[in-house]
Amino acid sequence: MKKIMFFEGDIETQGYFSNRIAEAMQKMGHQVFVYDLSKPWSSTEKFFRTFFEKGNTVLINFNFHGMSGEDYFLDENGRSMWDALEIPSYNIVVDHPMYYHHFLEKVPKGYHHISIDRNHEKYMRRFFPEIENGPFLPLAGTELYPDKSNVPIEYRKYDVIMVGNYCVPDTFKKYITRIDDEYTEFYYGMIDDLLANPWKTVEEVAESHLIDELGEVPEVELKKTMAALTFIDLYVRYTIRGRAVQELADAGIRVHVFGDGWDLLPCKKEENLILMNNLDSAGCLKKLCQTKISLNVMPWFKDGAHDRIFNSMLNGAVCLTDSSVYLDSILHDNVDCSIYSLSRMDKLPEIVTGLLENPIHMQEIADQGYAMAKGAHTWAHRAGVLHDLIEK
Repeated sequence: MKKIMFFEGDIETQGYFSNRIAEAMQKMGHQVFVYDLSKPWSSTEKFFRTFFEKGNTVLINFNFHGMSGEDYFLDENGRSMWDALEIPSYNIVVDHPMYYHHFLEKVPKGYHHISIDRNHEKYMRRFFPEIENGPFLPLAGTELYPDKSNVPIEYRKYDVIMVGNYCVPDTFKKYITRIDDEYTEFYYGMIDDLLANPWKTVEEVAESHLIDELGEVPEVELKKTMAALTFIDLYVRYTIRGRAVQELADAGIRVHVFGDGWDLLPCKKEENLILMNNLDSAGCLKKLCQTKISLNVMPWFKDGAHDRIFNSMLNGAVCLTDSSVYLDSILHDNVDCSIYSLSRMDKLPEIVTGLLENPIHMQEIADQGYAMAKGAHTWAHRAGVLHDLIEK
């Protein structure tokens, strides 16, 4: 069994995921150390004094925590501690790799890149073939009260909730218009293509538009360009997220939104947009235990999953979500979840109204969703995959 280091104290959700995996790993017999990034120096001292064992210590982290150039993870020669001590690292990246080129170009020797979307894996194999890649590890969910039965649908407080932040798409306009009119038109062309064809990936659309504009594009230039297009991903992501909530609110359906930025979403019937406070991971799970329908909008993962889906199911709500290639292989519309199409978002109110009018059927969907997620999509299941990986 290994000694495994995890991180908390930076991005709250990723620290929460890390602690859930750490708990599961500990039950398997591994020793775990959760490093607090908010108290780096004391944590570093404790790690070396009480935990580190050369040849038997590994790192499991999210989004390059511990690999972002922090001084306390460098030796006196400026070399990464993971290189100096030959500590293998297994980094679970919960965003598209295009956001992390600057880190991917200087990873430690024992680095393993783990993607939550199979398109992200393909991207890594294409643009970073030198990096150890895989296995595919979709995000998972947490059951807040595993020792208690979930509150039945009919007694739940909220009809529909959305858990997550919102950002006005025009926030990213400064990146779209920063060069000249020709580039502005080019970038908006990509955005329009993605919104009209929401099954396409950002990299797919970017490459096709670049080829149409320039002809053949050298691979090295294409790779460089991809890293400069993250604002396209964010613009489209928040446009769709906002539109889903707008469709419901404007149709007269009350939506409780938990997260920052929703006060900036324009709605024709703003009285149906119920602004709630931002919550940590445990707080979000508590609200999922109190809702009938949990709205999910995928963050442009076209062959992966999101933790909102499995969190909703594991806490007894009906998950209402758009789909992906991966989700199409595990979810069943109107059986264990309710699926809407990004191409027909105008149908969202009809779907929600139909569910709310039939609480018995909603309960059946919630029960099936719970069983499906409980059987294969908890962080304990993901920890099992990681266990097999680090014990190779």
